[in-house]
Amino acid sequence: MELTSPANPKVKYVVKLRNCAFREETGEMIVEGFRECRRALDNGYCPHAIFHCPDLYLKHENEPQLVTDCAARGAEVFACSKPAFLKMAYKDRPDGLLMVGPHVSRRLSDIEMPPHALVIVTESIEKPGNLGTILRSADAAHACAVIVCDRTTDIHNPNVVRASTGTLFSVPVVEASSEEAIAWLKERGFKILAATPHAEKLHFEVDLTGNVALAVGAEQYGLTAKWMDAADLRVRIPMLGLADSLNVSAATTILVYEAVRQRLAAGIEQVPAFIPWHGEGHHDH
Repeated sequence: MELTSPANPKVKYVVKLRNCAFREETGEMIVEGFRECRRALDNGYCPHAIFHCPDLYLKHENEPQLVTDCAARGAEVFACSKPAFLKMAYKDRPDGLLMVGPHVSRRLSDIEMPPHALVIVTESIEKPGNLGTILRSADAAHACAVIVCDRTTDIHNPNVVRASTGTLFSVPVVEASSEEAIAWLKERGFKILAATPHAEKLHFEVDLTGNVALAVGAEQYGLTAKWMDAADLRVRIPMLGLADSLNVSAATTILVYEAVRQRLAAGIEQVPAFIPWHGEGHHDH
């Protein structure tokens, strides 16, 4: 089916999915962009629909296969005019691909725990971009899960998907109350690490090679007393300038990569093979 008008009911439905209440009501979400859609599919996601606009494709090489793969998963396929697609697009520079599909829903009991499990816990993170960036760092660090506690932002917000670059689909994300998460972690022998400017030890002075949960709190206030009291390890990231704290996603990345460094040194994780750069790709920023 081809959608030519921005006033088409299908287009209007997708636009309404930007609203959290409507996403909760319908149980559907938006996944926009080639990389995000590709990673979703590669991790078993089954979209309900794919909207595509060849006039906006960036390369015209891989996009048709992605549309075909969506159709093979049972998704409805809608070709769109440029005006119709731009009405739906959430990204600043859309690349002509947008999926609509079910929420990603997991429970604590779904988390598969490897030896030396690394978990990231967020408490009351407010900004979707920060949560998405934390998911991206969790994927890069091979964390086995991100537990979102006492949420104040919807994990299915399009900005979470975008900031995560699609790693929302590669890292198990679980929503739970703080009480549930603390009990679950304690029962499984996790050491809970809390970062606070008032800690004596620096973040690289503690052992992060066992079952470790890195807990980070809301942008403005940090972790609540609930998590500080539950913490087995309290550390601070050294601040050598005027600022007394870092953005929560930056702090999380520093903490999680200290865990990676220690795990590589202990032989728990292995460095992937070096891939030489030939000029045909780039790192995104």
